[in-house]
Amino acid sequence: MEIAANNVVTMHYTLRDPDGEVLDSSEGREPLAYLHGHGNIIPGLEKQLEGKSAGESLEAHVPSAEAYGEHNPQRVVQASRSQFPQDVELKPGMRFQAETQQGPQVAVVTGIEGDTVTVDTNHPLAGVDLKFAVDVVDVREATPQELEHGHVHEGGEEQE
Repeated sequence: MEIAANNVVTMHYTLRDPDGEVLDSSEGREPLAYLHGHGNIIPGLEKQLEGKSAGESLEAHVPSAEAYGEHNPQRVVQASRSQFPQDVELKPGMRFQAETQQGPQVAVVTGIEGDTVTVDTNHPLAGVDLKFAVDVVDVREATPQELEHGHVHEGGEEQE
């Protein structure tokens, strides 16, 4: 069976940055299972997996625009130190979760000058081209329940 919309795909992967540094991998873990065509993985990788079958391997180069998007300077904002808990020592590189109008978002402190804190709310991999090494382990039809919920259920069944 070839990978197409509404199939459950199980795969092992290694994700690298443009310098070859491993950012994530399923090595030593269970393979990743996702519902193809439902936005469960980045669009550029999903597009390159289309038509592949169990047992196939591929090297996928995904430009940032088809991964986590380009780095958006408008998502780098200035905030007042008073907007943060007083008992937290802020430092550049510190990550925290912020509540926004779009829901929870990971943010990184990129600078502190006086009472002004610069925060970047871009995804940490925004603007980064990605390289995936993928081994397709299995492709199967999704169950009606998986299609209704938009994600994979272990063994095809909803778990409590």
